Amino acid sequence: MKNIAENNLIRFINISKKKDGLFANFKVKGIKGGTSFSASISVDISAAEVNISEDNLEKIIEECARIGVKEFKKSEFEFEGMAGV
Repeated sequence: MKNIAENNLIRFINISKKKDGLFANFKVKGIKGGTSFSASISVDISAAEVNISEDNLEKIIEECARIGVKEFKKSEFEFEGMAGV
């Protein structure tokens, strides 16, 4: 259960254009340690080591997915309002 990509579902949704740039959007659903979770991940395509004009769409999505999974795994979450308990 250490590898999110192998044990949980990461689904590519779309590529969206915003005023900040182009983003690859993913949905994550899974179970880890008895906890069910879902999340949305948006990766700025400019952060990936790809060339939009030369690389194919599959490579762009794959590189963005790697970045998204890596950052999702490193994330530390905190419950809002739980500091006082």
